[in-house]
Amino acid sequence: MGYEEAGRDRSAEPSSGVPAAVLENVFDDPTHGELGRDRIGVHLWWELLLLVGLAAVSWLLWQEDPAAVRDGNLRTLLVNAVGLGLLALAAGLSLRTAAPNLAVGPVAVAAALHYAEQGDRGLPASIGPAVGVAAVGGLALALAVVLLHVPGWAASLAGVAAVVVYIERRSAPVLVQGDYDPAGSAGYLFAGFAAVAVLGGLFGAIRAIRRLVGRYRPIADPARRRGAVAAVVTALALVVSTVLAALAGVLLAANDPGPVAPTPGLDWTVLAVGVALLGGTSAYGRRGGVFGTLLAVGLVTVFQVYAPERGWTLSNWMVGGAALGVGLLATRLVETFGRPRAGSPDRLEPVSDGRISSGWTMPQSQSVDNWPPTLPTQPAPQPIDPWRDPRWEDGPQRWDTDER
Repeated sequence: MGYEEAGRDRSAEPSSGVPAAVLENVFDDPTHGELGRDRIGVHLWWELLLLVGLAAVSWLLWQEDPAAVRDGNLRTLLVNAVGLGLLALAAGLSLRTAAPNLAVGPVAVAAALHYAEQGDRGLPASIGPAVGVAAVGGLALALAVVLLHVPGWAASLAGVAAVVVYIERRSAPVLVQGDYDPAGSAGYLFAGFAAVAVLGGLFGAIRAIRRLVGRYRPIADPARRRGAVAAVVTALALVVSTVLAALAGVLLAANDPGPVAPTPGLDWTVLAVGVALLGGTSAYGRRGGVFGTLLAVGLVTVFQVYAPERGWTLSNWMVGGAALGVGLLATRLVETFGRPRAGSPDRLEPVSDGRISSGWTMPQSQSVDNWPPTLPTQPAPQPIDPWRDPRWEDGPQRWDTDER
């Protein structure tokens, strides 16, 4: 199967008229993309709003119950934040590659059930098979997406069906058999998650990496293939996304003293995708923030602790649906204000021929090679019809006297 990538054999978009060297340095996608570079300012403003929201909800929780953010409760809260953060990273990574993985929630539940059943065998023996199966499943999903070139959400729904079949083999909740308590290393786990989230956002803000990760994002007909590089990057992202979901499920199961319920897990998918969008990751792919995922995870986690303190009973469906709704608004803002501004210095206008050294462009009415101007082209002479010779015209004619 070939991976056609329309236009990759050209050095520039035909309609732009800009040299390839300029395109390579200024455009986010030199062959197909919009003129100019993505703007990051909209992400920073949105992340400032998330920071204000996180501070407000944290203050409300402190006022309602100070003990909820102290000692053991704080460590439990941090581990829950890491578990939700891994799911958000899994969803966000697949979103950045424009191949959403909707199976992250069911994979997390399946991994939690496996750990609950096999936890008494030790961490390596219980986590290793779960991660291995998740990697194989992610690879199968990736091959279906990139070889058939179908939308990630559609292919991952088939994966959801397969994982739910595994989950439904349990008819009752499963008690966790292991004695691993992640609360003892809650600080290290949260620091590691925060480092991965922020570093991933920083690398994603680099133009070359953003272009590489987002190459699978459609630019014209979404059914057209985007090239072998886009296929490889998307496949790796789907594999890593599925593995992160499995690790999140194990961590959440180990941190919860209660049994693991054999639910389909789609509520966790809605919550994970909602948090990723809330953090500023675009639903269309490629675009994303720096601190957005970390702040969104913190905001949702603290809110889930604050809600019961006020007597509110909120399920993952409700919290995830609200986050998803606000996240779609964030996507609209990111796509509207994240693209190059019309008329800005980063946005080049199409040109025809000459350029002044200061960077301004001006169109020319005709090529300088055609000087002096040529005269208008004369119409070609019409061929003479011999049968229309005046000597053969009808009418009275004068005969010569000698002929008489």
